[in-house]
Amino acid sequence: QVQFVESGGGLVQTGGSLRLSCAASGSIFKINAMGWYRQGPGKQRDLVASITNGGSTNYADSVKGRFTISRDNAENLVYLQMNSLKPEDTAVYYCAAGFQSTSGRLIPSSWGQGTQVTVSS
Repeated sequence: QVQFVESGGGLVQTGGSLRLSCAASGSIFKINAMGWYRQGPGKQRDLVASITNGGSTNYADSVKGRFTISRDNAENLVYLQMNSLKPEDTAVYYCAAGFQSTSGRLIPSSWGQGTQVTVSS
């Protein structure tokens, strides 16, 4: 069973910053990629950013230039630095871990419980 420890969510004003952290441990499965998804009110859960063990990253168009994902492979730690936050970024953010697709993207197999990010107008 994969265990996730997520932190860094909270309430910020428009234009502010947050840094999400996630530590994955205890998995019997190989982890080749990690990332973050989010689900806003009344919306589907969508990819925010992912990173493979080799450092290949993928970002949603809506966050490019504002968010940065990074990872400590040895410790299965993944971070999401979120800058220039907008109200539309308000969502529950879920840490995910899993496999790497042929295109270098995350295929989630395990999910964290999520952490709330709220950006006020």
